[in-house]
Amino acid sequence: MKIVGLTGGIGSGKSTVANMFRDLGVPVYDSDREAKELMVTSEKLRNAIIDLLGPESYKEGNLNRPFIASKVFLGQDLLMALNAIVHPAVREHFQDWAKAQEAPYVIQETALIFENGMQDQFDHVILVSAPWEIRLERVIRRDQVEEQEVLNRMDNQMEDGLKEKLAHFSIVNLDLEDTRQHVQKLHETLVKQAD
Repeated sequence: MKIVGLTGGIGSGKSTVANMFRDLGVPVYDSDREAKELMVTSEKLRNAIIDLLGPESYKEGNLNRPFIASKVFLGQDLLMALNAIVHPAVREHFQDWAKAQEAPYVIQETALIFENGMQDQFDHVILVSAPWEIRLERVIRRDQVEEQEVLNRMDNQMEDGLKEKLAHFSIVNLDLEDTRQHVQKLHETLVKQAD
């Protein structure tokens, strides 16, 4: 079974593309969702996050996401420290999940493959991209947040031009029907390569 990474900057539409692969029957692991779940359910992770960011990291037993974002997106050090705690736990969880799947390939949807130097953990990496202004607009509309908050997050991600040089496949996500056709062709290619 091949392991395929699906990545893209905030607002690129990688979740939309992931859902298109799911519609084709491909098992997709949503790293962001699973990380949030593990950060709540794993006592080891909870304790490490509280040690790093303080007890305000949790509110009524759940992640205090606005508090955590306000801390980690202001500078690289805390973000890197948080990633160093969470990413190994997610990686282990993904590997267990992947072993249980029966498919020619599985996808791990994760935002920071290249930023964290994880590309060697995948047989192929697919980059989803969109122009910067469109990504900004999508995230402001989706998350109902101020422009500066989105810019702070974008500043912690590598530029698409650099990622394109490292990715095996690239999907520009502007028109949904074009994107769907690209996903279909890519799926056929990946199934053939997995044989």
